[in-house]
Amino acid sequence: MDILTIVGILIGFASVIGGQILEGGSVNSIIQLTAALIVFGGTIGAILINYPLHTFLLAVKNLKLALFNRRTSPKTLISEIANLAGVARKNGLLALEERIKGIDDPFFRKGLQLVVDGTEPKLLREILEIDLNYYEEYYNSSAKVFESAGGYAPTLGILGAVLGLIHVMENLAEPEKLGAGIAVAFVATVYGVGSANLLWLPLAGKLKSKIREEAIIKEMIIEGLISISEGENPKRIEEKLEGFLMESDRK
Repeated sequence: MDILTIVGILIGFASVIGGQILEGGSVNSIIQLTAALIVFGGTIGAILINYPLHTFLLAVKNLKLALFNRRTSPKTLISEIANLAGVARKNGLLALEERIKGIDDPFFRKGLQLVVDGTEPKLLREILEIDLNYYEEYYNSSAKVFESAGGYAPTLGILGAVLGLIHVMENLAEPEKLGAGIAVAFVATVYGVGSANLLWLPLAGKLKSKIREEAIIKEMIIEGLISISEGENPKRIEEKLEGFLMESDRK
């Protein structure tokens, strides 16, 4: 699990609530169902209008990228590639065929199958880079959904504020109703700006970061598979692929 995402969300919202309490306000005063309905319901509605259903569902599905880390570390993956290179140098590329079923990553599995099939290195790179480019374009659409939510939410917060003020103006003759209308007006703005900057935009940023990290790993896999197909020394392959790692991960 990516604990920083969870901790960040909790700290962000706790800071807002804590600030409200320290200022002498009540938590109940910022809990307004009407404001939440306007902001969150309106934001989701705008997203559904802006994006096709499959993109929206993909964004929901890809939330796990922001909440969980990759199961296989890049360093473990490098060791696996080096091991495959050793098997190929000793027994030939066809000896790798029995290893294909044991690979969980579809991209890695597809690439290794191409190597076993004797695909030329240049063609192998072209095929896998097409997959890589599609992966980045396809998955970045998930981040764009949350970015859009971060753009819509503050505007809908303003819309909620205007609706609240309209309600206030309609009840100027009844002072006891003014408080509720003003509360909805200001709380809607808080929900809109707060959700955009504490939830939607940070989630979009985390997704982009995770997608780029995954793309780098795929680039590393491409280089590793081409090196295997060219019969390079496993130790040299390992040293080459460590260039894709952050400095802290190389130790």
